[in-house]
Amino acid sequence: MDKKEIQNLIKELIGKTSVAVDEVTIMEEPKLIYFGVQVKEPHLFLNREGEGLYALNHIIRRMIENKITENSGAEGIQIMIDINGFQKKRMESVRAIAHMMAERARYFKSSVEVDPMPPFERRVIHEFLADAEDLKTESVGMGPSRRVVIRYLGSI
Repeated sequence: MDKKEIQNLIKELIGKTSVAVDEVTIMEEPKLIYFGVQVKEPHLFLNREGEGLYALNHIIRRMIENKITENSGAEGIQIMIDINGFQKKRMESVRAIAHMMAERARYFKSSVEVDPMPPFERRVIHEFLADAEDLKTESVGMGPSRRVVIRYLGSI
């Protein structure tokens, strides 16, 4: 499935919610295709801390997975749909939390738990701290209480 097909799928799905899509922009980063959607009534997707937006992302990813073949070269590429910049702001906030908690783990030379968060946000923390040689991240817990633990590996 190419980017234009995904863009049309996004427009079609959002259109079925009676929310008019103003514009869908596509940005590519390494291993991420970002679809920025501008709408006039974002509250349908952004209420309850973006629960509708997370659901939209999940549905579109599942639809795309069913159409991608193994030989397409699309393995490992993430797709993110964002409504009026909500996800981008949230990612920046999660990275700031990850940085602060990593510094706390280093300062106290111990493990630090981050508050429970959705899988996408946990993945942002894991990727943000992946290159830190003195820290290790892992997800613990189950369901809505699943959280990231940042473990200090350096010498005490």
